[in-house]
Amino acid sequence: MHILLVEDEPKVADFIRKGLQEKTYSVELATDGLSGETRALKEAFDLVILDVILPGKSGLEVCKAIRHEKPDLPILMLTALGTTQDKVTGFESGADDYLVKPFHFEELLARIKALGRRRTVPTPGTMRKVADLEIDIYQKKAWRGGKEIMLTAKEFALLDLLIQNKDSVLSRSSIAEAVWGIDFNRRTNLIDVYINYLREKIDKGFGRPLIHTVIGMGYVLKEK
Repeated sequence: MHILLVEDEPKVADFIRKGLQEKTYSVELATDGLSGETRALKEAFDLVILDVILPGKSGLEVCKAIRHEKPDLPILMLTALGTTQDKVTGFESGADDYLVKPFHFEELLARIKALGRRRTVPTPGTMRKVADLEIDIYQKKAWRGGKEIMLTAKEFALLDLLIQNKDSVLSRSSIAEAVWGIDFNRRTNLIDVYINYLREKIDKGFGRPLIHTVIGMGYVLKEK
């Protein structure tokens, strides 16, 4: 796997790069946001590890630019900012996963492996449909009742998961693992926040809700 590491703290960058190289990963380093964005867009990488606070251009801005040009390139965001809102902001910028500093190298390695397993390229025309809700897996677009619904990358991934498991109740832990590649932390309401985001976009203003809460168990998408 060829990885671009965008990190301006020399000790952190050296720690990550040496550890990954020992695991036979190929690692290139950029030490500011502008050069990181340029390299990510112009060169071929399998994964970008991106710090949030960077000189020149913030990691959030870089993440948005990469996601716009390369929607299938996995981005793992590193930051010392670890509140639920910080994580939501990172995911809405297009990050696939979010790791809070300080972290154990084994956890970073596990996140990288999970992102590598999840990276699949759908073929054009791959569609999923439930009732009057339809999504295009290749273009990552969604419609309900013929009206296009704008979704962030994580909102789309969550909706796709719910559709694929239509009529099956998904626990918060299974959603966290499938969409974010992380163990569910009972002290965070991240999953509930994103379910509410989806409800606002998918159900609000339409005749019948599709996303339902099963108290004490999780969430389910169903027609009735």
